Amino acid sequence: MAKKEHISETPATQFLRKHGVSFTEHPYDYEEHGGTSVSARELGVDEHAVVKTLIMEDEAAKPLVVLMHGDCKVSTKNLARQIGCKKVDPCKPEVANRHTGFLVGGTSPFGTRKQMPIYVEKTILDLPQIYINGGRRGFLVSIAPQELLRVLNARAVEVALPD
Repeated sequence: MAKKEHISETPATQFLRKHGVSFTEHPYDYEEHGGTSVSARELGVDEHAVVKTLIMEDEAAKPLVVLMHGDCKVSTKNLARQIGCKKVDPCKPEVANRHTGFLVGGTSPFGTRKQMPIYVEKTILDLPQIYINGGRRGFLVSIAPQELLRVLNARAVEVALPD
C-alpha cells in the first residue's frame, strides 16, 4: 500500500478545493512509462477505476481532453464521429504540456492552463469512486465520478476499446 502523506498543493488540488469537491490524496512511487497499471498496483485498486487524462486534438489542432478507464484505450474514430470532428489524434507530449501546464504522466483535467472541452467515457460515471491524477506524477486523488460532470462540465461519450 502507498505511504500516506500530505502532498503540496497543485493547480488541480486548488481547483478541487475551490469547487468544493471532496477528495482523498493517494501518493505512490511513480515509474516512467508505467501508466495506470503501476498506479493501480501501487494503490491496490482495480485499474478500471483509475482514470487516465488524455490530451488530444481535432483536425484544426484544437485541444480536447478525454478521460478513459486505465485498462482501456480510446477509439479516436468513434470519438471524432461522436463529437462532430473529421479526426482526433493524441497530442505530442510537449504540445499537451503547453495546453495543460502539466507534465505527461502528471496530467490532471482539473486546473489546466487552457479551458478545453472534456469528454468522459460514459461507463466511468457508473463507478462508485475513481482515482484520477492530482496534478503531479505519482499522485492520484479519489473522487466521486459525478463530480466530473459538475465541475468540468464533461460530456459523456462511448469510445472505450479494450487495451
